[in-house]
Amino acid sequence: MENKKSAPHNVSRWGIVYCPKPGVMHPHKCWEQVRECMENKGLEYDFVQSDGAGSVERLTSMLVRNGYTTLIVVGGDRVLGQALNALMAEEDSVRDQISLGIIPNGRGNDFAHFWGFSEENLSHCIDVLVRHKTRRVDVGKCQWDTEEGTRGMRYFMNCVNVGLAAHIMEIKHRTPRFWRLGFVTRPLRRLSILFKRISQQLCIRVNQDVIDQSVMTMCIGNAHGYGQTPGAVPYNGLLDVSIVSHPKMLQLVNGLWLLVTGRFLNHPNVKAFRTREKIEVAYNGRACTGIDGNVINENVKRMEVSVCRECLNFIVP
Repeated sequence: MENKKSAPHNVSRWGIVYCPKPGVMHPHKCWEQVRECMENKGLEYDFVQSDGAGSVERLTSMLVRNGYTTLIVVGGDRVLGQALNALMAEEDSVRDQISLGIIPNGRGNDFAHFWGFSEENLSHCIDVLVRHKTRRVDVGKCQWDTEEGTRGMRYFMNCVNVGLAAHIMEIKHRTPRFWRLGFVTRPLRRLSILFKRISQQLCIRVNQDVIDQSVMTMCIGNAHGYGQTPGAVPYNGLLDVSIVSHPKMLQLVNGLWLLVTGRFLNHPNVKAFRTREKIEVAYNGRACTGIDGNVINENVKRMEVSVCRECLNFIVP
């Protein structure tokens, strides 16, 4: 843990969890910029460096036990999700005293982008964190049963994906950016998935509707869900659901264009819902499932997704 002491500041001493971006030539470049910016602003902080997203929960819990009330994550959606689950394991009385913030540094920074944080303007991110304006935000809760009879549960800030989007996330994390020619093989593998247009038979219950059909991808969003739930916000007690059926190739290309341009829900093969009720999903066979970029490496049989209203203090612009 590195200590940085300076003159007293208006915000409490920060506890920072830094997760280097994997598979890049200069993994500590972001932290060097963040540290220089914080030193120029005279901030007080302690930081711990993770050796991967899997250690973030342990490090976050350690900072909580040591009395830090302002926790900053330097990482992407996966790392933020790990820190969130550590905080949700705490008693409500403890969590209510803690504020969580983000400095984007990952392969997926969708939740940070929702709030206007950009890895291209780290100084702005830190200025926002210094002002320490917090908002109570919603957190999604995903529970699942496996074919082996076990049960799992994770909380999420951004979204749950089933199908194509989760497969793409899995490829991103399995194939390094530079090593083993990952910069060539990953795009090719993504394209191969698109042309296969994989589908999964799902039975989805949302509100009073039951959708029992072949689904290419499904997103349950507490926020924008990488463009798949563009109207979702993490402070209205609602979850947005988008379900994409098996489109023809030209429809698929059109759908990708609508996704990039923020008009994803206009595609004829997309069904959109909004609910404050529990969402139930039954799998007929196997499908890849991801929660805030973390892929579930289990054979999911059933899944239930709900929302926990205003249960976390998040630092916002």
